[in-house]
Amino acid sequence: MRKATAAKALYVQDLLGPGYDVLEFEESTRTSEDAAAAIGCTVPRIAKSLIFKAADETPVLVVASGGNRVDEKKVKAILGQKIKRADPDWVRETTGFAIGGVGPVGHATPPTALIDRDLLQYDTVWASAGTPNAVFELKPADLETLTGGAVADVAKI
Repeated sequence: MRKATAAKALYVQDLLGPGYDVLEFEESTRTSEDAAAAIGCTVPRIAKSLIFKAADETPVLVVASGGNRVDEKKVKAILGQKIKRADPDWVRETTGFAIGGVGPVGHATPPTALIDRDLLQYDTVWASAGTPNAVFELKPADLETLTGGAVADVAKI
C-alpha cells in the first residue's frame, strides 16, 4: 500500500481534498472481494460503485455494500423509470473511469446517486478512487455529501 501516484487516483485525491487519503495497492481492488482482501477488512465494508443506464439515458450510480446484490426493481421504483446495466464503453464515456475504478466522485457526467442504507451500519467504509487498485476510507455519511445521493433500500433480499 502507498499513497496515490496514478493520474486518475491523484485526480480523485485532488477532488477529495486533504481530509482523505487515496491509497494504491499492488493487488487489484477491482472487486469487493479483491478490495477487502487487499485492505484487510470485511467485504460488506466495501462501498462498491455500480453504474446503470436509466431509460432517459442518464447515468445512475448505486453505491452498495460489497456484500449486497443490487435489486434493480427497487432502483427502478425509486427512480420511476427503467434502468439497465451499463456496458463498459458507456461507463468510461459517461464517468471518465473504467469499470473497477468508478468511485463516488470525479465523474465527467455527475450521475443520479443512490446509497445502500446497509453501509450506514459501519464506522468507516472503503470506496474506489479512480483506478482498479486505488481506494480511500470514509464515513458512510460522507457518501451522501460526495455524491449528492440519497440513502435507500437497494439491496436484493
